Formats: sequence, structure tokens, C-alpha cells
Amino acid sequence: MRADMDIKFLSGVGEKRASLLATELGIKTVGDLLHHYPHRYIDRTKVYRIASLSEENATSYVQLRGRIIGKAFLGEGRKQRLSATLADSTGQIELVWFQQIKWVEKQLEVGREYLILGKPTFFGSKPNMVHPEVETVEKFLSRGNLGMQGVYSTTERLSSIGLASKGLYSLVCTLWENIKDSIVETLPEGLVSRLDLLSRREALQNIHFPTSPQMLQRAIYRLKFEELFGAQLGILSVKAGRTTLKNGFLFPRVGELFHDFYENHLPFSLTGAQKRVIKEIRHDCVSGHQMNRLLQGDVGSGKTLVALMAMLLASDNGYQSCMMAPTEILARQHYASISKMLKGTSCEGRVAVLTGSTKTRERREILERTLSGEVQILVGTHALIEDRVKFDNLGLVVIDEQHRFGVEQRAKLWTKNSQPPHILVMTATPIPRTLAMTLYGDLEVSVIDEMPAGRKPIKTYHLKESLRLKINGFLKQEIAKGRQVYVVYPLIKESEAMDYQNLYDGFEHITQEFPLPEYKVGALHGKMSPEDKAEAMRLFAEGVNNILVATSVIEVGVDVPNATVIVIESAERFGLSQLHQLRGRVGRGGNQSFCLLVSGDNISRDAEARLSAMVETNDGFALSELDLKLRGAGDVNGTRQSGEALDLRIASLSTDGQILEQARLIASTILNDDPTLAKNENRTLATLRDAYKPKSSIDYGMIS
Repeated sequence: MRADMDIKFLSGVGEKRASLLATELGIKTVGDLLHHYPHRYIDRTKVYRIASLSEENATSYVQLRGRIIGKAFLGEGRKQRLSATLADSTGQIELVWFQQIKWVEKQLEVGREYLILGKPTFFGSKPNMVHPEVETVEKFLSRGNLGMQGVYSTTERLSSIGLASKGLYSLVCTLWENIKDSIVETLPEGLVSRLDLLSRREALQNIHFPTSPQMLQRAIYRLKFEELFGAQLGILSVKAGRTTLKNGFLFPRVGELFHDFYENHLPFSLTGAQKRVIKEIRHDCVSGHQMNRLLQGDVGSGKTLVALMAMLLASDNGYQSCMMAPTEILARQHYASISKMLKGTSCEGRVAVLTGSTKTRERREILERTLSGEVQILVGTHALIEDRVKFDNLGLVVIDEQHRFGVEQRAKLWTKNSQPPHILVMTATPIPRTLAMTLYGDLEVSVIDEMPAGRKPIKTYHLKESLRLKINGFLKQEIAKGRQVYVVYPLIKESEAMDYQNLYDGFEHITQEFPLPEYKVGALHGKMSPEDKAEAMRLFAEGVNNILVATSVIEVGVDVPNATVIVIESAERFGLSQLHQLRGRVGRGGNQSFCLLVSGDNISRDAEARLSAMVETNDGFALSELDLKLRGAGDVNGTRQSGEALDLRIASLSTDGQILEQARLIASTILNDDPTLAKNENRTLATLRDAYKPKSSIDYGMIS
């Protein structure tokens, strides 16, 4: 049986089940099912006596052995249920089913002995079990593996067609009998021996049917290593492919524009970190290779200034640049700040902004000026990737908050010149090292780890809802000093699943507490039209409104130096990285700024840990590492986007850093010696490499 065979052809599946397996769990082939690993295990060697059941063991699965002494349908219509009584030498327990009751009833034979697996519940002193797994003793013993049984993640819809955990387990049993003899090893024999790894066949067998806890741990390690090793082979191969090509534009000249700006127009002195990053970019642009660099820097660290100086370097060498931002607010913010910084230079007036809301006549003019080369720096949103946007000679692409763009969107910018332009991607989201090595391992990484002189650390406080009057009093004090305030809510519309205030209720509350004419309150959220967003921001930026009530749409792109307080409502609902991003909206000027994290009076232990960490440190990298541990790699501020993220089935970037380091070192050593994996001992690795090549990377050979 081949791993790529459609799952519908596996015995026990068929068209209907295959369709649901694909939509619910992404299982389309038998290989997908083989790699749908259990998330925990039940010890099937232990059998409980019915009399020993109590409230204490009612929270976990228990196994019973006894005879069915009676069964009956109870109730009518939709409320009908199946009840059966199981008895052993110590007592009796009621078994109840509400779904597929006719099918289950046919499987139960009065007088026959069964093994029952489920969670006991109690009504008074009487135990029962709802929807337990049932298997005849003969069938259980015939399977041979009587130790640990895997529990598989499933969904309600799959459970309703017989594919709860036990149903999936049965399918895996069927699959294993058909595929076990065709499992192909993916790692070289020498590597398996040197690291004392299980073979791939042994690992897959013991992940689904562990013969002992020790073999289960060895299986888990082998499969985690294979996954992370494959990922590193894919990422490092892409990086090697790019750096071996001599297809990068050369920017050898540090010309008049760059020097004039550096000597006469810098808004503030460069930090040592900014100077270091500019040197790294400069080195890339004279190497002959295409630059592909990730620039990480905390909110307010001066990434935009570094990007501008890179774009001036391109201009001095006869190339245009473009900067793509994820939102219109951020694009126009960049345009305004870049235009302001270039005032009085030879590049003044040669910067343009293009967004989805740009008027037709203005758009036509910008496109003409860009094609002629008059526009040297074009700032915009995803509107930049449209086919009608053509450049005279595009040499540098800057992408801000790059994880917010899809792979295909970004790749379109690569093709807007005869060879790929230099790429500088920026993020204000500090990325933990293990995550950066995996998601962005094919990029060179620069970090701005200093803040500009004069910036005061933001003072952060965690306040409970019961202190609302005190919070409002503090806001009024700050506004009386001429300062401005953000109030951020996590929702726009009411949600039945969540009990915290939304933005609309919040806006009403704020306007009551801060009434006209003494206070002026504006609102900003993602569902407003671009024009309304721009107007809301203008009124706040110009100081017309004292308070801006917003959703997390202000996370990026709003720069108001006079705003000194941000109040984050229902702060327990945000992740650490997002809280840190939101906090960065204040502290942009010279005045002391404050971040007030407002939560409910009773919050979870994890939420308390997040908010305490925010109070204790302003270090974005320290917070990102903690966020990775608390929430996992799949949810750290949306870095895992559609079409972007590495699909890790068993490894965890938050807990398997040591395995990742080992995998990267071995992958790097092998590729340095054999870049194309052509040697006999490495040929099996080519398949593994190709399976894990990052979707976010570019085939540089295709654009050379």
C-alpha cells in the first residue's frame, strides 16, 4: 500500500467518511492517517472493579471487564437512548448511548463478556458511563498489543459517524496491517546508527502501538528529530540555493543622497544597533547575491529609518524601491514619515503612496511616474502587487510586518524586475529563536536591540475591573496635562461565547464618563471604510480628539507622540506578543507613558502569568519566548499564516529547542559537504528535504 493512496480506499472508510476526514482533520491519504498521531495513551493492562469506581477516578478513562446482563431502548423519538447493564463480581454499572443506538445495540450480546473503556459518572451513589468504547474480550486479546492504547483527536461530526477516537484507532489498526511492510526509511543508515534512533518502521509502530513507555519515548524522539531535521534540510537548501547564485543587484556606491541625508537630515542620531544593521545590509548589496534579510526590532526601535537609508542606497545606485505594508493606515503612516524625513533632499517629492482607496486619476499619475522612474520610493499596501504596477528599475523591496501577507502576494513583487530585487522584511514582533530558525531560517537575520536615546520605558500596571473609578480618574489627570489616550477592546460585535465588553459598549461607556464639551472621543475598528479610518486617525493625530476607542487594528501603524496612555480592556484575552505590540503605541514622544492592563477580577493562572510578565519587563524578546511556552508556536501573534507555516505534526517549537539545534547542526554539516545531496549515503535525504521545503521561500533558480 502506498502512502499517497486516497483514504477512501482504506477498508472501513468509503466516500462519506473520506470527505469528512478531509474537511475535519485534513486526512486525505493513508499517509495522512499514518501521521495522525495519538495525543495521549490509556493503559489497557489495568482493569478496574466496578465497586472500586468513585468520584476521584471519574475524571479519567477507566477499563472495566464484565458481562452484559441486560439492554433496552428507553425514551421515544429524538430523546430515545440505549441502556445496558454491565456486571462483574463486585457490582453493576449502567452504560448509556444517545447516538447510533441501533448499531451499538446489535454489537451487544446479553451474557457475553466485554472490555469497556470510558469515563465513569455518578448520580447519587450509582455509577454509569456515557458512550463508552466496547470490545469483546476475544477481539481485544486477538490484537496482541495489550499495553498502551492511543487516544486520537477527533471532532463531533466524525464521532457522529463512528469515527471517535476508538473508530480512528480501528482504522489505524487496519492501515498498519496493510502498510507496515512498505514503510520506507528516510534517514541514512549511518545517521540512524550514530544517533541510536529507532528505524522509521519501529518508530511509527511504537507511536501507534507502544510496546512499553520506553519504546514510546524513543518513537516520539525519532519522529520529532525526523520532522525538525527535514525542516532544516529544506530551509538551509533554499538558503544555499540563493547564496550560490550571483544574481543580486550591486549597490557599490554610497552617494550624495545617502551622505546628505546622514549628515543633514537624520531625525535623531543612529544607535549602535542601527549602524550595525545598515552595515549588514550594505554588505549584502555588494556581495553579488540577492539580499534576503529579516530585520527584527522592537516597537519604536527605528526600523523604518534603517529601511529608508537602505532605499536611499538603492537610489544612489540607480534603482527604485518599494515598501509594502499590511494596512492602509500603516502604509500612509510610512509615507508621511518618509516624506517628512526626506524634506530638503534631492529625493523630496519623489515618494508616492498607492493603496486600494487611491483615486483613479491619482493612481494613473502615480503609475506613470513609477514606470518612468520619477518615483524613487513607492509605498503601499497589497495594491503594489497588481499587474499594472510597473517599475523602471526596481532594486529593493521592503515588506513591513511580513507575516501578515500571503506567500503568493509577496512573491509577485519578486517578479517586477528582470532579476529578483533585494528583499528586506521587517517585523516589530520579536520572534523567539527556535521559531525564527524554523519559519525564517532561509533569511539572514538582523536585530535592532537598542532604543533611541531619550525614550523613557513605559510604565505598565495590571488593574482589575473593580478599580474602574481609579482608572478613569487617572485618564482625566493625563488629559488635563494635554495628553491623549487609547482605549483598546478585543471585539467589535457581541459574542455569545464571550462575556467581556465589546467596542460598541465600551465607546458608550467612555462617552458617558468623558462627556462633551470637555472631552472628545473617536472610534476606530477594522470594519470601517478606509476613508472613515483615515479620518478617525487624523482627528486623533492632530489632537482634536482626546481619546481613541479602538480594536487591535491600532496594533501597527499608529504613531501619535502625544498619546501617553493606552488602556487595554479585557487584557487577559490577548496574547503576550499582541499586548506588547499594543503597548508600543505609546512612548513615542519624550513624555512618560503608561500601559494599563485591565482584566476581570477572576482570571486564569496563565492569564495572570502573561499580565505579570508585561508588568515586569519591556523586553519584547523575553516576552516572545514566554509567549511561545504559554501558547505554542501556532499562535504567536499570527506568525503561522495560511500557506506560510511549517506543518509540524509531532515536534513543538516551544519545547523541542534542543532537538531543533541538533537537527540544524547536522543538516548544516551534511549540506556544507554535499549541497545537492548527490552522494550515495545522502540520496534518501533528498525526498525528506523536498517534503519540508518552506512554502514561503522562492525558487531562486526560476527567477535568475
